[in-house]
Amino acid sequence: MKNLQSVPYNEDVDLMSFDIFKSLMESEAEELNQIMNCALYKRGSTIYNERSRINGTYIVVSGIVKVYKTGFDGKEQIIRFAKKGDLVGFRSVISDELACTTSKIINDAVLCYIPGEELTMLIKENPEFAMDLMKLTCRELGEANKYLTDIAQKTVRERLAEVLLLLMDTFELDDNFTLQISLTREELANMVGTATESVIRLLSEFKADNLIELNGRKIKLLNIPKLIKIGNVYI
Repeated sequence: MKNLQSVPYNEDVDLMSFDIFKSLMESEAEELNQIMNCALYKRGSTIYNERSRINGTYIVVSGIVKVYKTGFDGKEQIIRFAKKGDLVGFRSVISDELACTTSKIINDAVLCYIPGEELTMLIKENPEFAMDLMKLTCRELGEANKYLTDIAQKTVRERLAEVLLLLMDTFELDDNFTLQISLTREELANMVGTATESVIRLLSEFKADNLIELNGRKIKLLNIPKLIKIGNVYI
């Protein structure tokens, strides 16, 4: 946890309010509260890097964390965005392997660090928690498999429409039908798996077709049914 732009966070955190910890007994939650270390991280802070040893996992209390892999050319491939209630880094702890991704703060976030041995103990002693963690792992694996299929079979235009819908599903829309996450064009391109220039061009096309409205980094969805059709998404 070196070189992070962070300050201690001393407010109470209700772990059992997060779905992944809903099966904990009160005594287990209390023990976690005593052991875990919470901090407020500024945008741009790196939590861990690929090929580093992770000795614990992080629960996102607030904010947004970008999880990505880096290609040989240095280009990021965004795997997912972690938000409130999500666990980050747990698979490396369970598998006892080096981190296969990098995680970076994109919106100021509060994260609580849970030591790996504590996570392992909960898995061994609480079968319901172990099953919840297994289900979470399977969901993430399913999402990864779907992404590989999309990269192979969908056009960039289709993938951009699907990414906009995914962001809507993950972060929801405000009362003005605007995505409640602000991403750079490069970050959008890294989600779609294409060049930044291609995303800029396609966003302009979507705008001209009255599918979206652009205001800086903010994107307002004007025609969700048409985006669903373009993205070949089944809801």
